[in-house]
Amino acid sequence: MAKATSSRWLALAAVNAIVLSVLGFYSTSGAAPQAGQPPFNNAVEQREAMLRELREIKELLKEQTSLLRSGTAKPNDPVKR
Repeated sequence: MAKATSSRWLALAAVNAIVLSVLGFYSTSGAAPQAGQPPFNNAVEQREAMLRELREIKELLKEQTSLLRSGTAKPNDPVKR
């Protein structure tokens, strides 16, 4: 009986050590916003950045479409800018 009890205590100590070592990797500071900093970027700035990106994509698609229609670009040739 003493051997079973000591092995249970040993197993409990091992589980506690594993749990504590895993919790040592846990950090709340990485995801939390810094002092005075909002948790998210400004929605207006994000929207403006998305619109700029979409306009650039639209221009690139227009250029690609015109190259494909003209037939001057070969399928394996990279598009030169």
